[in-house]
Amino acid sequence: MSKELIKGNEAIIKGALLAGAKCYFGYPITPASEIAHAAAFYFPAIGRTFLQAESEIAAIQMCYGAAGTGVRCLTASSGPGISLKQEGISYSAGSELPIVIADIMRGGPGLGNIAPEQSDYNQVVKGGGHGNYKCLVLAPNCGQEMCDLTILAFDLADKYRTPVYILTDGFIGQMMESVEFPQPLKIDQSHKAEWAIMGNKETKHNLINSIYLEAEELEEHNIKLQRKYAEMEKNEVRFQTYKTEDAEIIVSGYGIVSRVLKSAVDVLRKQGIKAGLMRPITLFPFPKNEYAKFAAKVDNIFVCELSNGQMVDDVRLAVGKAKAKIHFYGRMGGVVPTVAELVEKITEIVKG
Repeated sequence: MSKELIKGNEAIIKGALLAGAKCYFGYPITPASEIAHAAAFYFPAIGRTFLQAESEIAAIQMCYGAAGTGVRCLTASSGPGISLKQEGISYSAGSELPIVIADIMRGGPGLGNIAPEQSDYNQVVKGGGHGNYKCLVLAPNCGQEMCDLTILAFDLADKYRTPVYILTDGFIGQMMESVEFPQPLKIDQSHKAEWAIMGNKETKHNLINSIYLEAEELEEHNIKLQRKYAEMEKNEVRFQTYKTEDAEIIVSGYGIVSRVLKSAVDVLRKQGIKAGLMRPITLFPFPKNEYAKFAAKVDNIFVCELSNGQMVDDVRLAVGKAKAKIHFYGRMGGVVPTVAELVEKITEIVKG
């Protein structure tokens, strides 16, 4: 293994290369531009393909074509660019193509600004394009996970033949941290000959397709996709807890917010308040069973997001009619709450 001080955005590219990615197609946008910059530097240097597309729409369709040949590929953007990619992502999900997509969130709506935010949650986790589809969504909160979860994303994309998102905020993308990079993976992609179009005799009858003109045929395809999503919910839920064993209040967030909340938990503990942190790592599939378990044990769950409140809706659904009361605190526009700010809000809840 090798260790390097590196930006989270660049760690995505190094992780992708270690995972056997052969192609990067993208268009730069702050705060995700370092992903394209790093891909432009590293991919051609080892004989792999980097192409700056003329637009975000073109980039996702290039991924569609490359993934259809069985090649591991990725793209990256931020809010406005992800919005433009949504039609292509729906096509890719409908065609069951394994593509990794990084979304380094910035302030919105519209052009917003280039500060970190978490307002892309709904369009990414709920499926921002048309149709009855979902994508796997991984939410790193540090440079190490930007590498590790990117590697995992490629494996999951191949396993389920689906687009997989890396979803985080501009802070995690721009922050420089120490990252340990593993050895390159040995990738066996022979199974892709069963469905991919590789330009040879064996795969000439394969068809990459997302159009089914007969209603019953399209319904059956959708049912097949829903079965696949159910398998993801059964097998791929990931989360991290911190000091939750004896917690009397659970605090929750993802990305940079989870790190601020972790520090807030330490401060609260010193003040005699038994707080614990629940951090979802997969946003789809969402760790709803874990939230339900906490909701049966504590009176309060505090959710913080850099948005108007999007993940909190999934927490409420997970909790249902359990005794725990859900409290939401959000900042928008790129404003990140301080530890002291969160400690004050959580203390007010505990003290009633």
